[in-house]
Amino acid sequence: MLYGSMTSDSAPSRVGFIVGKNVGNAVTRNLVKRRLRHASAEWVAAHPHGYDVVVRALPPAADSDWPALQKDFTSCLAAVARRLERSDAPGREGRVS
Repeated sequence: MLYGSMTSDSAPSRVGFIVGKNVGNAVTRNLVKRRLRHASAEWVAAHPHGYDVVVRALPPAADSDWPALQKDFTSCLAAVARRLERSDAPGREGRVS
């Protein structure tokens, strides 16, 4: 699940993560966070300004392999970015499940 909002064009893009205990034990949660962090770094490099995004990892993320997790992450992030760009107003929020 992703939540996002647009910031001013001069503000750097930021991505935060919520990986609860329902995802798995500490080793599994850290693996999911590392994978999501890597996927988000690629996205932030392409969109360095104007977005604040929060990623909430759901329990199925623990069983996902890297390509599936990366594909889900990028498609959800693209959907949030499209919604935010359509709203075209800083501070507006978008959400994708």
